[in-house]
Amino acid sequence: MPTPLTLNLGEGSVVFSFSPAAARELDAALGELLTRLKMAATGPAGRGTPQVSLEYRHQGDVFLEVFCNPNLWASPFAARVLLTVRDDRLRLTTEADLTRVMEDVSLYLENYG
Repeated sequence: MPTPLTLNLGEGSVVFSFSPAAARELDAALGELLTRLKMAATGPAGRGTPQVSLEYRHQGDVFLEVFCNPNLWASPFAARVLLTVRDDRLRLTTEADLTRVMEDVSLYLENYG
């Protein structure tokens, strides 16, 4: 049975059913994004290596999409992701701090993973 995942946003939060397996997949995708952000910010002559965007999608009780272009952000701490959470009756699209989303997923995995 999926357990609720809470993602804290700048002005509130969103809670939806999410499985520990899906949370592990999201955690891995966010970890890869963090690596890409670091690579985009460093490189020869102060220019980073262009990196591929994160486009994570999960279809469960609700659809979750997380998008981030690592080439837009000066550091992982400045990075924001575009979140879309939707089902057949509701659609929420907003931005959230990458580090906050990573913390929320890590906390979920500590408790349920």
